[in-house]
Amino acid sequence: MSKGVTFYFMRHGETYLNKYHRMQGWSDTPLTNRGKRDVARSGAGLADVKFDAVYCSDLRRTFETAQIIVNENQHKEEMPPVVAMPEFREIFFGSFEGMDATETWENLWKFLGYEEGMDYRNDKSVIEELNGMKAMDPYHEAEDYLTFWTRVERGLIKLINEHRETGRNILVVCHGMTIRNMIHALIPEFQIDRHLDNASISVVSYYDGFYHLEKFNSVEHFAPDNTNNNEQEPEVHKILPTDVDKDDELPLQEQ
Repeated sequence: MSKGVTFYFMRHGETYLNKYHRMQGWSDTPLTNRGKRDVARSGAGLADVKFDAVYCSDLRRTFETAQIIVNENQHKEEMPPVVAMPEFREIFFGSFEGMDATETWENLWKFLGYEEGMDYRNDKSVIEELNGMKAMDPYHEAEDYLTFWTRVERGLIKLINEHRETGRNILVVCHGMTIRNMIHALIPEFQIDRHLDNASISVVSYYDGFYHLEKFNSVEHFAPDNTNNNEQEPEVHKILPTDVDKDDELPLQEQ
């Protein structure tokens, strides 16, 4: 068997826009107290896994999540700095950023002619959805599928070239749609038909020339929640990310 590599894809913890059921792509809000606790529980459940590299998107919610995961890990003193990669941002929803999520998606389905919602068993559904989002955006600034995937694929190829056949465990903290599309690219038969839970992990291993989905949207590893809402939130030590390649940076959304 070849050395291979194992990717641990983790969705960020719950944010305030998640809590309020608002569209959140490039717009960014901090983790809620519940979000921090769930990330700490996820990190505690993975504490014995030695991560040889940790990546996140350049948005606050993923970096904040990565900080907590590192702090919970038994091997944190041996782990290199977190690397922030703008390629792994969530899709940009244009003028729909911050809008009510349920209303926005229902309006999009009607815009596309699907009164009962999209059929995600169709591999083309995500492409149609994202292209439709851009078409429906009055400013046409939402990312279409090609723009979104070209960006994410660029980051994924960097990681594969760097780590394949090293036998390493790689943690990638990013976003739900980003993760699902990366898994679909690595394992074409994987259907993007479910949303990911906050702080969940999806594990993809590469060996003998193929990628294998070991876990998807798993929260089974979470440590028990022994806190209550009135207790102090998990401590977050500041771990500065390494500099990203300036040529690859994406423009920040205007505040």
